[in-house]
Amino acid sequence: MKILITGATGFVGHELTKRLLTEGHEINVLTRDISKAKKIFPDDRVKAFLWTNNLELPPLESIEGINGVINLMGENIGAKRWSADQKIKLKQSRVDSTLNLVKLLDDNLKSPLDFFISASAVGIYPVNKPSTLNEETPAAHSFLADLCAQWEEASSKLTKSKRRVLIRTAVVLEKDDGALKKMLPPFIIGLGGPIGDGNQMMSWIHRDDLVNLYLAAVANENYNGVINATAPNPVNNFDFTKALGHALHRPTIIPVPTIPLKLAFGEMSTVILDSQAVISKRLPELGFQFKYPTINQALDAIFKRK
Repeated sequence: MKILITGATGFVGHELTKRLLTEGHEINVLTRDISKAKKIFPDDRVKAFLWTNNLELPPLESIEGINGVINLMGENIGAKRWSADQKIKLKQSRVDSTLNLVKLLDDNLKSPLDFFISASAVGIYPVNKPSTLNEETPAAHSFLADLCAQWEEASSKLTKSKRRVLIRTAVVLEKDDGALKKMLPPFIIGLGGPIGDGNQMMSWIHRDDLVNLYLAAVANENYNGVINATAPNPVNNFDFTKALGHALHRPTIIPVPTIPLKLAFGEMSTVILDSQAVISKRLPELGFQFKYPTINQALDAIFKRK
């Protein structure tokens, strides 16, 4: 197939695009940096199209002949404090960009797409609840939850697609980028430890499993609607810390107080400090098999790689 991807040069998109190429697909990439995209993907089956302003429509030629879309575009949620300006950037890069992409597709496609797969996040669900959450849990009302809801609503306006899949992703683990890369420095020098009392729950997924989930959503027509991209075993911060220390062969005895984190990150500290145990009810029904269902398996695999 020919698949259009936004966010192809990012942490998840990079690996997903490479896997799609190995399966024989052609890829159209919407990017703000053509030279970067061509450097990452020198394959002739990848065509890069410049889209520098997500408040405008993407170039029309980017959708020519495509069979499906994977929409991963979005400013890094944890890159900066959530100032008023940063909140606008987070919204524009997700909601407005999706609205413009959908408008381009609906106004110009002659036949429906086979699929439109869009990223979302488990941040749409409530936090600090004692129960485990799944796809049937109602959305919360917070900045992050409302952002996810608007992002999903933007893709719902698409009429020219046979399937629409919303993949609500948990913390994605791999050492070369993402949350884990930011966590590593104190752990590497033996100064890592649990945050606060360590009881807050974290939902997570290994990047390999997330890529496999996207590939399944491309190939399998039964993948439709909301799907939580979360490993089946959420973990509390204390156990996550111990598993990371074990994988790195480092001690984890120095607790991290919460007040400095709140002062340093402001409202964004809720991503680190809030408790949320999310699982997927749908993935077992779809027969999806996790390569790394436990945190120990995931972290051991990540740090045993050369």
